[in-house]
Amino acid sequence: MYPLHRHFRGSRRCLILALVLTAPLAAQQNTPATPTPASPIRLTLEDALQRARRNSVTYQAAVTDAGIAHEDKKQAIAGLLPSVNYNNSAIYTDSNGVNGNVKFIANNAVHEYISQGNVHEALDVAGFAEARRASATAAAVRARQEIAARGLVVTVVQSYYTAAAAEKKLEAAQKAADEGERFLKLTQDLEHGGEVAHSDVIKGELQVNERRRQLQEAKLTLLNARLDLAVLVFPEFNDTFELAEDLHANPSLPTLPEVETRASRENPDIRAALEAANAAAHGVAAARAAYLPSLGLDYFYGIDATRFATRTDGISNLGSSAVVTLNIPVWNWGATQSKVKQAELRRDQAKRELSLVQRKLLAELKSLYSEAQTAAEELSNLQRSAELGTESLRLVLLRYKNGESTVLEVVDAQNVAFSSDAAFQDGAVRYRVALANLQTLTGVLTTP
Repeated sequence: MYPLHRHFRGSRRCLILALVLTAPLAAQQNTPATPTPASPIRLTLEDALQRARRNSVTYQAAVTDAGIAHEDKKQAIAGLLPSVNYNNSAIYTDSNGVNGNVKFIANNAVHEYISQGNVHEALDVAGFAEARRASATAAAVRARQEIAARGLVVTVVQSYYTAAAAEKKLEAAQKAADEGERFLKLTQDLEHGGEVAHSDVIKGELQVNERRRQLQEAKLTLLNARLDLAVLVFPEFNDTFELAEDLHANPSLPTLPEVETRASRENPDIRAALEAANAAAHGVAAARAAYLPSLGLDYFYGIDATRFATRTDGISNLGSSAVVTLNIPVWNWGATQSKVKQAELRRDQAKRELSLVQRKLLAELKSLYSEAQTAAEELSNLQRSAELGTESLRLVLLRYKNGESTVLEVVDAQNVAFSSDAAFQDGAVRYRVALANLQTLTGVLTTP
């Protein structure tokens, strides 16, 4: 027994040792791994535009309208083509009791079974005019879809570059805050050396507080700008993205003749108004077609017999017939004349709207191009002003250290440097938005 007892005791020690050694490994295996944060999406302007097209309710509504109009066009064209139907019916009629004849003369027998195919075609001028009208309407709705797409471009471009400018402004605010801290430290050191008065320290501290406030406001502005862009771009809330486009990689402005040529050829507003005028003209033709006769053609093949069978007593029940119907309008109490009058009123209004769109295009072309041209010219001046403001601040600080300038001059230089940099960022956004507005006329988004 003793050896057996020692054997069990040794086994228990080995088991405890094994549990102690394997416990850390098991704990490590059972401990859930810390999830690594997802890398931010690198969002280019083109990516933002594509995502916004998928997520924009307004743009998708325009796409839906275009799809519906396209199906209306297909239905109108299909209405001009022959249709095929297969009709099945059974007629049970009361007999008059004489030789199996029926009481109703319109019916052929007491039991009559009809199973036949029908090829139908209707020929009238109104059908062709309606098909042309539906085609023009579909083209007009497609042009309105393009208008919605270009309007979305302006919104996305403005939101995208506003967020990019907010990032630049935050960097400038952080730089200004750091500069204010250094200047406060400088005034304190100079005061300890007896070189400046305590009023300079007070002014430096006031300036630091102002810079800290501006830094907080810049952070809030950037947050709101990113949220506005995220709402446009992402179907779900997502603010883990970074902007890939350089705000200051400014594309060149196309020449005015080039813009005029593109606008005359690619402007969707004119195309929509023109197609709407064409649709209204075809609507007049369709209304006037009601004065004209219409022709109907029907061909039947199948069974029209007293038994539901292809043959009865060795005789085939299959047969065919054709019907030609000519409908001649005579009198409808002026309803057709009223419809023609309505169509003519719509046509005249569509012509007036087309003329208005053409005049507005000329005015908008000059206005938007002048806006882009002015923004481009001012942008170079704003950039130069930002560079001069930075250089001026550096020189004033050097003079202050040497006792050659006052604290008021330093504060003024700091304010000028900060405001000129912010104006430069706003000018870059203005130029980008002006180019996007030109796209609403030309259909071409100018990129670097």
